[in-house]
Amino acid sequence: MAITVKVNGATRSVNAEPDTPLLYVLRNDLELNGAKFGCGLSQCGACTVLIDGVATRSCVTPLSRVGQSEVTTLEGLGTTAKLHPLQQAFIDEQAAQCGYCTSGMIVAAKALLDRNPRPTEAQVREGLAGNLCRCGSHNRIVRAVLRAAQANGRI
Repeated sequence: MAITVKVNGATRSVNAEPDTPLLYVLRNDLELNGAKFGCGLSQCGACTVLIDGVATRSCVTPLSRVGQSEVTTLEGLGTTAKLHPLQQAFIDEQAAQCGYCTSGMIVAAKALLDRNPRPTEAQVREGLAGNLCRCGSHNRIVRAVLRAAQANGRI
């Protein structure tokens, strides 16, 4: 069944069933590999994308729930020529060890900074609490989010 979805500013048509998880459509049909399959249970945050600016777990979000909403993935935040300030801050703080959680962390941080452009460290930790980093980079991730907020004032 052909379904239209708006992803990273472009309208795309995919041949998928309405109950197909958004993550599968992003990765398999649209070849956007930023969002990762981590747990498949909405518990780790590796698959986080923005749907109309709200951080959403794409592994448990059926395609039918997206409707006319705008989906933004890591690929939609910046380019290799012009990184998003959060992407640059993650590089500057060396906030990735294995990197598997990084996409979900950056996207969740984007939603947080859009809601609260000047968060405290405690607010960043709370805002990212649902995103797991299993290799121990969480402190550097928090520093990167604070750096992006401080450098830009507003993301």
